[in-house]
Amino acid sequence: MLHDTPPPQGKQSPQPKWLTIFRVILGFILIWKGYTFFKDSAALEEMIRGGGIEMFSNNTRAIAFIITYINLLGGVFIATGLFTRWMSLINIPVVVGAIIFVNSKAGMSFSNTELILSIGVLILLIIFVIKGSGTLSADEFFRSYTKAGMEQGHTKKLFQ
Repeated sequence: MLHDTPPPQGKQSPQPKWLTIFRVILGFILIWKGYTFFKDSAALEEMIRGGGIEMFSNNTRAIAFIITYINLLGGVFIATGLFTRWMSLINIPVVVGAIIFVNSKAGMSFSNTELILSIGVLILLIIFVIKGSGTLSADEFFRSYTKAGMEQGHTKKLFQ
């Protein structure tokens, strides 16, 4: 009788490699949005002012700066698979704000492609907060590199 054994406690089952493609696409979408915000910060500031929250409209320039760089840096980190969970977690409030404040003004219909893109990005961010970066990532590279350095016969040979 063959039984599927669950992974040992504390270990997650490996993430499918095809999910890496979605992680990289998510990273490039965030980079692209950050770049468009960087090119036209006045439009982003106007969207923030139009959100209707007084606290945000008083600090539009600072909030636009923060949103732009969260998108840019988060996109680079997520695309490479470095600190994926943290960067996804940091980007979730930005995307939720875009869905609630920006896309609600444009109309909450599924003909609004920006809304569909925002919801897709939010779903992917949630998935990567839960799943992590996977095996094809900078996180895994550094994790395996430090393990190899502690094992006999790997990088210690270089320093003897």
